[in-house]
Amino acid sequence: MLEVDDNRLRRLRMRSWRRGMKEMDLILGPFADGPLAALQGDMIAQYEALMGENDQDLYRWITARISGRDEGPEALAPLLDVIARHASDRLHG
Repeated sequence: MLEVDDNRLRRLRMRSWRRGMKEMDLILGPFADGPLAALQGDMIAQYEALMGENDQDLYRWITARISGRDEGPEALAPLLDVIARHASDRLHG
Protein backbone atom coordinates (compact mmCIF):
# COMPACT_ATOMS: atom_id res chain seq x y z
CA MET A 1 0.00 0.00 0.00
CA LEU A 2 1.32 3.42 -0.92
CA GLU A 3 1.08 6.10 1.69
CA VAL A 4 -0.68 9.23 0.60
CA ASP A 5 1.56 12.28 0.70
CA ASP A 6 0.68 14.61 3.62
CA ASN A 7 0.74 17.67 1.35
CA ARG A 8 -1.65 15.99 -1.06
CA LEU A 9 -4.05 15.17 1.79
CA ARG A 10 -3.84 18.71 3.19
CA ARG A 11 -4.65 20.15 -0.23
CA LEU A 12 -7.60 17.78 -0.66
CA ARG A 13 -8.89 18.61 2.83
CA MET A 14 -8.77 22.32 2.09
CA ARG A 15 -10.56 21.84 -1.23
CA SER A 16 -13.15 19.64 0.47
CA TRP A 17 -13.97 22.23 3.13
CA ARG A 18 -14.00 25.20 0.72
CA ARG A 19 -16.27 23.98 -2.06
CA GLY A 20 -18.41 27.10 -2.43
CA MET A 21 -21.65 25.28 -1.56
CA LYS A 22 -22.09 24.85 2.19
CA GLU A 23 -23.89 21.52 1.83
CA MET A 24 -20.88 20.07 0.00
CA ASP A 25 -18.52 21.53 2.61
CA LEU A 26 -20.49 19.63 5.24
CA ILE A 27 -20.40 16.37 3.27
CA LEU A 28 -16.87 16.40 1.87
CA GLY A 29 -15.10 18.22 4.72
CA PRO A 30 -15.70 15.56 7.36
CA PHE A 31 -14.99 12.84 4.80
CA ALA A 32 -11.63 14.48 4.03
CA ASP A 33 -10.85 14.77 7.74
CA GLY A 34 -11.42 11.05 8.27
CA PRO A 35 -11.80 8.29 5.69
CA LEU A 36 -9.98 10.09 2.86
CA ALA A 37 -6.53 9.11 4.18
CA ALA A 38 -7.53 5.44 4.17
CA LEU A 39 -8.62 5.33 0.52
CA GLN A 40 -6.79 2.69 -1.49
CA GLY A 41 -5.23 2.74 -4.93
CA ASP A 42 -6.87 4.85 -7.59
CA MET A 43 -9.57 6.17 -5.25
CA ILE A 44 -7.36 9.09 -4.15
CA ALA A 45 -6.89 10.06 -7.81
CA GLN A 46 -10.65 9.67 -8.32
CA TYR A 47 -11.26 11.92 -5.30
CA GLU A 48 -8.97 14.53 -6.83
CA ALA A 49 -10.97 14.29 -10.06
CA LEU A 50 -14.18 14.55 -8.05
CA MET A 51 -12.98 17.92 -6.73
CA GLY A 52 -13.32 19.26 -10.27
CA GLU A 53 -17.00 18.36 -10.51
CA ASN A 54 -19.79 20.88 -10.12
CA ASP A 55 -21.15 21.13 -6.55
CA GLN A 56 -24.78 20.86 -7.63
CA ASP A 57 -24.03 17.63 -9.50
CA LEU A 58 -22.02 16.20 -6.61
CA TYR A 59 -24.77 17.02 -4.14
CA ARG A 60 -27.39 15.36 -6.32
CA TRP A 61 -25.25 12.25 -6.87
CA ILE A 62 -24.35 11.78 -3.21
CA THR A 63 -27.81 12.48 -1.79
CA ALA A 64 -29.32 10.13 -4.38
CA ARG A 65 -26.95 7.39 -3.27
CA ILE A 66 -27.84 8.03 0.39
CA SER A 67 -31.45 7.40 -0.69
CA GLY A 68 -30.48 4.20 -2.51
CA ARG A 69 -30.56 5.53 -6.08
CA ASP A 70 -27.58 5.18 -8.41
CA GLU A 71 -26.69 8.55 -9.88
CA GLY A 72 -23.46 9.97 -11.17
CA PRO A 73 -20.71 8.72 -13.45
CA GLU A 74 -20.24 4.95 -13.31
CA ALA A 75 -16.46 5.38 -13.03
CA LEU A 76 -16.95 7.28 -9.75
CA ALA A 77 -19.66 4.99 -8.37
CA PRO A 78 -17.49 3.16 -5.79
CA LEU A 79 -16.12 6.45 -4.46
CA LEU A 80 -19.55 8.10 -4.41
CA ASP A 81 -20.86 5.11 -2.45
CA VAL A 82 -18.07 5.45 0.14
CA ILE A 83 -18.75 9.19 0.55
CA ALA A 84 -22.52 8.65 0.72
CA ARG A 85 -22.14 5.91 3.33
CA HIS A 86 -19.93 8.19 5.45
CA ALA A 87 -22.39 11.08 5.15
CA SER A 88 -25.33 8.80 6.01
CA ASP A 89 -23.54 7.37 9.05
CA ARG A 90 -22.85 10.91 10.30
CA LEU A 91 -26.45 11.94 9.66
CA HIS A 92 -28.04 8.91 11.34
CA GLY A 93 -25.46 8.49 14.07
